[in-house]
Amino acid sequence: MRAAALYSAAGSLLLLTALAVAPARAAHEAGSGSGSAEARGTEVAARRAAAAGIEFGSCPKAAELPAGLRCGTVSVPLDYAQPDGKRIELTVSRMRATHKDPEDAGREVPGRGALLYNPGGPGASGLYFPLVGMVPEWKRIAAAYDLVGYAPRGVAPSAPLSCQDPGDFFKGPRPAPARPSDAYKKQRAAEAEAYARDCAERGGDGLRHYHSLNNARDLEVLRAALGERRLTFMGASYGTYLGALYAELFPSHVRRMVFDAVVDPDPERIWYRNNLEQSEAFEDRWDDFKEWVAGHDDVYGLGDRPRKVQDAYEEASARLAAEPAGGTVGPAQLQGAMLKAGYYDDYWPHRAEALSAYLKGDPQPLIDQAGTRTEEGAAGAENSNAVYTAVECNDAPWPTDFAVWDRDNTRLARRAPFETWDNVWTNLPCAYWRAPRQRPLDVRTAPGELPPTLILAAERDAATPYEGARELRRRLAGSVLVTERDAGTHGIAGGPNTCVNGHLEAYLLEDRLPARDTSCAPRPEPEPRHATAPKA
Repeated sequence: MRAAALYSAAGSLLLLTALAVAPARAAHEAGSGSGSAEARGTEVAARRAAAAGIEFGSCPKAAELPAGLRCGTVSVPLDYAQPDGKRIELTVSRMRATHKDPEDAGREVPGRGALLYNPGGPGASGLYFPLVGMVPEWKRIAAAYDLVGYAPRGVAPSAPLSCQDPGDFFKGPRPAPARPSDAYKKQRAAEAEAYARDCAERGGDGLRHYHSLNNARDLEVLRAALGERRLTFMGASYGTYLGALYAELFPSHVRRMVFDAVVDPDPERIWYRNNLEQSEAFEDRWDDFKEWVAGHDDVYGLGDRPRKVQDAYEEASARLAAEPAGGTVGPAQLQGAMLKAGYYDDYWPHRAEALSAYLKGDPQPLIDQAGTRTEEGAAGAENSNAVYTAVECNDAPWPTDFAVWDRDNTRLARRAPFETWDNVWTNLPCAYWRAPRQRPLDVRTAPGELPPTLILAAERDAATPYEGARELRRRLAGSVLVTERDAGTHGIAGGPNTCVNGHLEAYLLEDRLPARDTSCAPRPEPEPRHATAPKA
């Protein structure tokens, strides 16, 4: 289930077969109890990190971070059951609180400690997060908090994982059949099995230790290394699941938590069912985009009704199948570029402009947005995909028989063709995964066990469908849900919605939450324009 910087779940009822896990790959206990070896190992690692602290200095050159940002490393056990065994280094970035009121330069703002952030994925790096302090919407928070980001385990430069040569990662141009043939399914299943095998060979015995429970334990060690008695944490997308696990494992160590764009934490949905529901939700979001484009037919000329916009998309896909744009952009690359429009409204004008230009004879905007990335970009994407795959495959049981995937997704694709099969190919290595599986925790906190927490969600978010936010709200006693109505951008904190930001600031700066769940009016829809498209 991809989200946030990557691909990042409430749909109708899906008829699913119970997950079958081969005996050789049976799940083992999570080791989450207070008396477990992992719990004891976490205590050892946290004490060690508290004593060592973090020596901040220059950031790694490869990260290309600005000089004002300072970086350091924190040592964590690869296996928390053996805290004195092999250790890996997590890279951490920090921007100190400015202590300056952005609205009154003469007023000094008292510090409130560190705000640690995870951007999701899994597989995304948070090293750039402290730079948000320069954005107007974040300056009040940046005045009070040290903004801290980090690269989670496996994400470069933190003991980076790799499953294949980055030069082989981008396979393009590729088809994107909404109704794949049996031969095509067989081909993609073989590729997924080979990828899982390559991950096992490259990752070795350590591969099993890259999972969400260890990511949550790493948060506890980071808290201690930062010298924080209790953790103030903000997670987006997958980062919300990470935060929920931390809240379950270490509730007394939480000061404040913000969950933005929430993964459904129900252990029965991690991760196979969540992905099915994500695919269904993307169909609705794809409809939102087509409706917006149709409403601006005078600008883009792609049709004045959503059906006509769909026809234009299919025409472009057919042309690209016959002759890839720039030799690199085929139907799959087109679909991947348009999928970003399902994540973020800001992409709507750029994607519509690229599709329009292509159909009118100018392929360059589409090539710029969907074409092959640089060698450096390929390395980063391969690393992110390796971490994403390892974490999700290690986290929970998955069906090990492709017939289950085929049946469930064939049914789903009849009503949600846009994203369904692409999501299958992304996650299918988990059917052939060779490392042991964890058992997902049943996250639940009783009244008074956890400080009040803030949940933020857009009502039409496709990457993490809205039901996930409601499920987390039910599971965390004392939490409050703020909803951006009739909106679908994935991740709403610190964006253009002043109502959402007001609740975020009231919580982080004043320890104040609404008395009950509440909502905000949606952000304005993007303005149509011909503009230089972001190359993402």
